[in-house]
Amino acid sequence: MVRHLRSVIGGLGLLLIATPLAAPRNVSAATATACESLASLKLPNTAITLAQTVAAGAFIPSAGRQGRGLAAVYSELPSFCRVTATLTPSTDSDIKVEVWLPISNWNGKFEAVGNGGWAGVISYAALSRAVAAGYATASTDTGHVGNNGSFAVGHPEKVIDFGHRAVHEMTVEAKAIVDAYYGSAPKVSFWNGCSLGGRQGIAEAQRYPADFDAVVAGAPAVNAMSLHAARIAINQVVHRSADSYIPPEKYSLIHDAALNACDALDGVKDGVIDSPSRCKFDPRVLACKDADGPACLTAAQVETARALYAPVKDPKTAAVVFPALLEPGSELGWATLAGPQPVGTALDQFKYVVFGDAGWDWRTFNLSSDLARGVRQDAGVIDASNANLKPFFDRGGKLLMYHGWADQQVAASNSLDYFSKVTKTTGKSAVGKSIELYMVPGMGHCAGGPGTDSFDMMAAIESWTKTGRAPDSIPASHRTDGVVDRTRPLCPFGRVARWKGIGSTDDAANFTCAADATSNATR
Repeated sequence: MVRHLRSVIGGLGLLLIATPLAAPRNVSAATATACESLASLKLPNTAITLAQTVAAGAFIPSAGRQGRGLAAVYSELPSFCRVTATLTPSTDSDIKVEVWLPISNWNGKFEAVGNGGWAGVISYAALSRAVAAGYATASTDTGHVGNNGSFAVGHPEKVIDFGHRAVHEMTVEAKAIVDAYYGSAPKVSFWNGCSLGGRQGIAEAQRYPADFDAVVAGAPAVNAMSLHAARIAINQVVHRSADSYIPPEKYSLIHDAALNACDALDGVKDGVIDSPSRCKFDPRVLACKDADGPACLTAAQVETARALYAPVKDPKTAAVVFPALLEPGSELGWATLAGPQPVGTALDQFKYVVFGDAGWDWRTFNLSSDLARGVRQDAGVIDASNANLKPFFDRGGKLLMYHGWADQQVAASNSLDYFSKVTKTTGKSAVGKSIELYMVPGMGHCAGGPGTDSFDMMAAIESWTKTGRAPDSIPASHRTDGVVDRTRPLCPFGRVARWKGIGSTDDAANFTCAADATSNATR
């Protein structure tokens, strides 16, 4: 979450523009009245439940919603107008949204922020970062309470809300609230999210191409049905026999061996595998010569490790169902997908959405038949796999994707696959103009890991919308105990950061983005 806030919301530079409600930093009675007057605003299928001026540093989220270590973020907030509303586009909809409006220093733009997991909560911390940066901003719980899929049973309309409708309805009504408050519509509208938030942004581009001018989608969980099915299938492989499970205490053993084989391939030995596609690491080098032990893998564990790096295939047809779920360098995070049971988001998808049975046993999962059932039942509502973004691009829309190579939850290959399909569908001329992908060496799921996982994607997308071209590189850093100890450029897919051969390998100034001969990027 903390990493998501750093990269998803952007910088803190504020642009003062003249608006009918511009006010000094201290809240005036006139401005407060203007904010409260939004309570009477009439919008379709919308009940505004609160319109309240929040003084600088006075925001306190509801109990249990603050987020670890975020008290300082809230205490530094400027004054803003907080609007809460309930949206009911269907008779079974109960979509909660919040719209936050800077009282002064609005930059004239709108930034909607995404969710994680199964949503079910307003993204307060992300709203805070956005409003502090001068954006009018909005978030939704997507129509249910609780970060799990239990809401789906018997509620197909709520599934549609979660899949895409809640974000769209929030966006339409939030823009109307922005217009009513400032007397002008946003001049640019951005979406910004990671994981589920990444999927939400791409679903917007697919279904509602006029909602946003630009989308930042980190580690997007698109192709959701196949992703969830592959996650369950790979966990079945992990537990296929009594000795096939790899205990967590062996993860570092495998990780060190992968680094030993591939870390230095980029010319710099730094604890990060920059181009996992170049890595030919075979876990067989760790095979036990005799009995099982802490410094080796049994024959069954070797095959498990190999399976985790390999594409997931239909056991009947051998057709690839999903590309590799994990890459060399991700081993320290294997507990997410290779733990005692499948990751919870995948379990909930099949337990509640596909089978509608809270008692469903994942051990009975049949990849061949159950994935097909899920795809038919979902009918694209949650899946978000459509690669035809031409309507969005034709309007001048920009899609900035990013993904950590060491992502332990949403496969890095998922973004590579979707990026490839989009560029094949729309043509290679879209690359750099309408779509770009930045892979982050060593970064886990939206954050973490030894890679440079701190960067400002809002600054990058702002630059792109102004210049018309995606950035040739994006500055990134790694922090230890809050102190920057490494910087690197993030390069567009098809290029990788190469050390110039002189100077510190922890300084981005000594690197350049060079062509990666191992990628199949369309450039």
